Amino acid sequence: MWEGLDAVDWATLSHNYGSAEDVPDLLRRCAEPDPDDAVDAAFELLNRLFHQGGWICSAAPAALPFLLRLAESATVPLPSRREVLELLWRLAAEAGQVAERFLDPGWQPAWEHALPRVFLLLTDPVPEIRRDAAHLLGVCDSSGELVLPALMRCWQAETDPATRLDVVLALGRAVNRQPAGPQATEVMELLRGLLGAPEAQTRLAAVHALAPAAPHLPVQRVDLLLEAVRDPSVELWHHTSSVDAAVQGVHNWTAALFTGPSPMFTLGLLKDHPDVDQRIGALAQAGGLLAQWRSVSVDLLPFLAARLGDPATEVRFRAAELLACLGPAAAAHADKVAVLLDDTAARDTRKRQTVSEAAVWALARMNDPRCVPGLIELTRGSRSGFAAGSAGYPITTGLHHVVLPSLTEVLTCLPDYAELLLPAIVEQLDAVTDDHALNGMCRVLGAWGAVAKAAVPQLLGLLEDDRAWAAAANALAGIGTAGTGTARYGARDLLLARSSSGEAGAEVAAWACWKVSGEPGPVLEALGHAAAQGSIPRPFLRMLADLGPYAAHYADQLRVMAADSDPWTRIEAAYALWATTGDTETSVPAMTSVVRGLAKGTYLPVMLPAVQYLAQIGHAARPAAQLLRDVPTRDQRLRSNGGWRGFTQDEAIRVALEELFAACD
Repeated sequence: MWEGLDAVDWATLSHNYGSAEDVPDLLRRCAEPDPDDAVDAAFELLNRLFHQGGWICSAAPAALPFLLRLAESATVPLPSRREVLELLWRLAAEAGQVAERFLDPGWQPAWEHALPRVFLLLTDPVPEIRRDAAHLLGVCDSSGELVLPALMRCWQAETDPATRLDVVLALGRAVNRQPAGPQATEVMELLRGLLGAPEAQTRLAAVHALAPAAPHLPVQRVDLLLEAVRDPSVELWHHTSSVDAAVQGVHNWTAALFTGPSPMFTLGLLKDHPDVDQRIGALAQAGGLLAQWRSVSVDLLPFLAARLGDPATEVRFRAAELLACLGPAAAAHADKVAVLLDDTAARDTRKRQTVSEAAVWALARMNDPRCVPGLIELTRGSRSGFAAGSAGYPITTGLHHVVLPSLTEVLTCLPDYAELLLPAIVEQLDAVTDDHALNGMCRVLGAWGAVAKAAVPQLLGLLEDDRAWAAAANALAGIGTAGTGTARYGARDLLLARSSSGEAGAEVAAWACWKVSGEPGPVLEALGHAAAQGSIPRPFLRMLADLGPYAAHYADQLRVMAADSDPWTRIEAAYALWATTGDTETSVPAMTSVVRGLAKGTYLPVMLPAVQYLAQIGHAARPAAQLLRDVPTRDQRLRSNGGWRGFTQDEAIRVALEELFAACD
């Protein structure tokens, strides 16, 4: 097996971690009789030779013949053989995608020399090896003319059901790689004929195989697809090499055949089914569709509401969580959600979130007062399935991240019920010892603004605490002058003392003093010290904007910063420039440059404050309003996040756009 291995000058070759000197030892270990050690070695090879892809290293073509020997050998542990074949198909697929400068020149001739041996793997006695070989031939970049004959021979001889599915998919991929050769017509006839095969999963495989060349086929055969993915035999895909997925994975894979906002496939999945995994998978598809498109909510909402009474905890939780994401749009179903407030069944997850917590979140998003008792209990309790802090999740097409926000984020959106919620928060301000929790409560109070004035006495007490004063100062700044009389002057004196102490955060104390007392002197002095060091730090730009004309003498610095390459700095400086001087000639173009991508459907978090600032400017912001006039007609959600936050981002930017248009009309 190892003939010629030591003749390779591995030290002159490289992989993802440097010199390839370690490759021979890893190759030998892949053949060791200890299956665990063999698999570990194969995984290490995959990591070194492929890692995350992006190139084909010089060690890969040198290792290719020895990897094939491992895959061919019946004496090598099967798990190791399969790990090696995974490495081979990843390399072969990547070689067909990377730019030429990232492809080692030795790969293509090495692969062409190895191809006949890959064909032989299609006849291996072990079905798993035949599946892996079929998948390898499906994803490689060799032409259909080269690989279709071997795949057709395999199809004619193959009896294993899972392997036959892999071969169908490989035929579908290979027939589209030019030149396809003389057998292409026969292959296409075979695949079309399989649309009427007696096995549901073979029919499903045929649609997938034909869809690249016939994109309308999935819509035309949606009933066939739904029948297959909802059939118990869908479990067969879990044994394939091409898909290797359970119910939800097959749902995702098949849903990807449909583009645009049509809910046709998802509505079919949402119909009653005795299998809980099917019902969970249906909600997962609904979430992915709702996260991307606004219009589908009308069709999907009744099905989501119907699942609130499902016998499975995970199904009830997901249904409530999706209604929470839709928020105001789902308010008509608030009564059904409220039934779940006493449902303490927990998900089988690390956080053990309960159905009742999802119901509380949903009602909060609907601004329904029935969420208040549950939030009070959660605020006072020691255990919560809500997130520990704010988190973001990436956008993945067709995927919705099923998570709860932090309790702080829930409370922040409920200023209408501040009077009812305040006692519990004030109680916690006196008792909490965790800095993170304390900061969260202070953020809530600051976000609520003047309606949180009843918390001022407790916040004054925190101003004397070196650990907590900064959080309290920010909360008092948000509440503003609502804390009148003795409390107001008490806050002023304590904040003045902090602002002149020279400690970190003195600027925050001075700014809070201005917000509470209306005295600009301390904050101007504090910000003056910071600005004297050069460019004004970005966090201080909003403080300057708050000061208005008092800070007009910073105009020259702000004009320079309004052209900064960082979009956040640009909009904050431009807004501060307008707020302090009324200058729109500089500020409006600076902000408009940041939102330009929004006109094409691209959303970034910086765009929300930019649009809000432009709305405050009013008529002078008409160029931006004209640029963005058609954005609200877009069906796609405007978001940068893949979880619940994507829904709230979409809502917020659309509200801001309405305010901008109203201000400019």
